[in-house]
Amino acid sequence: MTVHPSLQTYADAWTHSIESIAELVSPLTEGEWNGRTPCPNWSVRDIVSHIIGMECEQLGDPRPIHTLPRDLYHVQNDFARYMEMQVDVRRHHTAPEMTSELEYTIIRRARQLRNETRAPETMTRAPLGAEQTLELALRMRAFDVWVHEQDLRTTLGKPGNLDSPGATIVRDTLLAALPNVVAKDAGAPPNSAVVLDVHGPVEFLRTVRVDAEGRGSVDGAPSLGPAVTLAMDWETYVRLACGRVRASSVADDIKAEGDQDLAAAILQNFAVTP
Repeated sequence: MTVHPSLQTYADAWTHSIESIAELVSPLTEGEWNGRTPCPNWSVRDIVSHIIGMECEQLGDPRPIHTLPRDLYHVQNDFARYMEMQVDVRRHHTAPEMTSELEYTIIRRARQLRNETRAPETMTRAPLGAEQTLELALRMRAFDVWVHEQDLRTTLGKPGNLDSPGATIVRDTLLAALPNVVAKDAGAPPNSAVVLDVHGPVEFLRTVRVDAEGRGSVDGAPSLGPAVTLAMDWETYVRLACGRVRASSVADDIKAEGDQDLAAAILQNFAVTP
């Protein structure tokens, strides 16, 4: 393995999740590919198409030349349009076409990762013609495939891997967005603190502190007098933060103590993925 040590964690997590996805979808019947998933507006086929498309872009393949239908009303901006292209172009592919393309794409990407010698800070292709570091690209691919693996597991009734290698990457990525949710989006007052207590397969306690200037930061030290304490299980946290459910639909799984108006504002703005 020649991949840089700092990238190995992401490569391993990606491998674990994408191979799990291949195992989940390989026995599906044609009709099961149309099953609706928690990922808004996407079916099982759509999720797998998205994964294939994003991995192909990391391989440097050209994007498909394709015109989106006018009736895709969930496509409201350039980012959504960009993501939908790889999905819509495969919407009429059969089950064997989907599984064979996924398997071939995994083989190609695994070979690329085995032979990867570039430094983590190397700039690589990103959506909408932008660039990102190789490290960020691999982290986001590990994040993406783990979250979509959970989407598929929910739809197919096959729970699992909530504590697999990708879960830690998802935890850290979502937590990095939490200060902005609390301080900016929810408008937590200056010099306040909000505690998040998550239990289950992945357990952690984090405090978001808002300083005198209204800037947020997150750390692992407990707060003696938080304005709000939110407690929930890991699966609920992921589903909320990834926009798979609204807080109102999982209210029984969330314990909110302290300022209820602030707690409601935080939960209303909890989703951080596009």
